[in-house]
Amino acid sequence: MPLAAGTRLAHYEILEPIGKGGMGEVYRARDTKLERDVAIKVLPEEFAKDKERLARFEREAKLLASLNHPNIASIYGLEESDGVKALVLELVEGPTLAERIAEGPIPVEEALPISRHHHPPWQPAARPVRRWCTTRFFRSPSAKPRRALRSTRP
Repeated sequence: MPLAAGTRLAHYEILEPIGKGGMGEVYRARDTKLERDVAIKVLPEEFAKDKERLARFEREAKLLASLNHPNIASIYGLEESDGVKALVLELVEGPTLAERIAEGPIPVEEALPISRHHHPPWQPAARPVRRWCTTRFFRSPSAKPRRALRSTRP
């Protein structure tokens, strides 16, 4: 069920919807205690009744809480109010990458700084936590390049 402007979740006042995805709806809200705007991701009612989806939502909250990176929005809390489960997140202003791409091709001069900002060459790429094998290439000092399968079980 979509939340209307003015709806309150704990001490957060919903201001407007800002997005929708597979796991929920995202709203701009006002934290009335700390007097700041936040993003609130609400788990739809039908998902809140599904134990597997609820566990996934809570895992997402714990994962976000464990991360500290300038390209990842901070999590402020996991809330429940009147049966509505929600993640309270840092509100990041500006267009999404999808919105920027929709404006047309991104010139190389603009794309390179974006890609460097999101994945500096000195940092290893973050692997998604999934239950399948990934292929990794490596070189042994005494052998030809080999292909190895490595399980990425969580």
